[in-house]
Amino acid sequence: MANEEKSFQKTSINWYPGHMAKTKKEISEKLKLIDIVYEVIDARMPISSKIVDIDKLLGNKKKILIMAKYDICDQKETDKFIEYYRKLGYLVIPVNLKNNQGTKKIIEISQDILKEENEKRRAKGLKPKSIRALIIGVPNVGKSTLINRLAGKNKAGVGNKPGFTKQLTWIRVNKEIELLDTPGILWPKLDNQENAHILASLSSIKEEILNTMDLSYFILDKMLKLYPKNIENRYGINKLDEDIIETYDKIAKKVGALSKGGLIDYEKVATIIIRDLKNGYLGNITLDRLN
Repeated sequence: MANEEKSFQKTSINWYPGHMAKTKKEISEKLKLIDIVYEVIDARMPISSKIVDIDKLLGNKKKILIMAKYDICDQKETDKFIEYYRKLGYLVIPVNLKNNQGTKKIIEISQDILKEENEKRRAKGLKPKSIRALIIGVPNVGKSTLINRLAGKNKAGVGNKPGFTKQLTWIRVNKEIELLDTPGILWPKLDNQENAHILASLSSIKEEILNTMDLSYFILDKMLKLYPKNIENRYGINKLDEDIIETYDKIAKKVGALSKGGLIDYEKVATIIIRDLKNGYLGNITLDRLN
């Protein structure tokens, strides 16, 4: 069993489909058309879900950092990141995509950014310029849902799996804003495996390439460090046993993950743990921490 436990801790995650490199190239080509960039990050993983080196690609473009899924994060912890990013000079807006809270603020700030340019246009007798915004983020971060909230209707298709948006697409939100939607972007090598596992835990990496036992172990270990009460309330455990199978046995009995004959279905246990985190059954959580 010791060998199996080691494999949980050592399995590495890398996922960089070919379209991601293509997307970066296409973004670079379209930047001259863009007034503002909306970078969407997941409020439950404010560091892990921020695209590495994206600022290099975007250059001096005005940018709004949008904290999506703010309603399901640990707001006390995420607020520390909001303050952190603001001190770095970012315009940060937390957004609740379920009730549309914060989306009006995005439009207001976007209009403020273009205010000076539009005043010059009016002085010349020209119509105000409509805002052209690029929307970027890691896979499954909520970009399409945000577009639909901004538009007040379903303009973008929404999927609950990473990789749903396949190509750059212009979407007219209203008479004032046009958005360039993009496929989710990761980075070619996920050097920080802690961040990679957090991304995987919260659906930004395709499940098909993941080891579910490894990921469920990571979730249990992480949650017991950060939110032990949430795990105890859900699964009736307060630590990981030296023989990890004993822990999974306890959880299986608690959640009813038994196959015919009363045998424990370990794959089912692992899947339940992963689903519980994603579906909010382990509470409002933020998995990143500021050192």
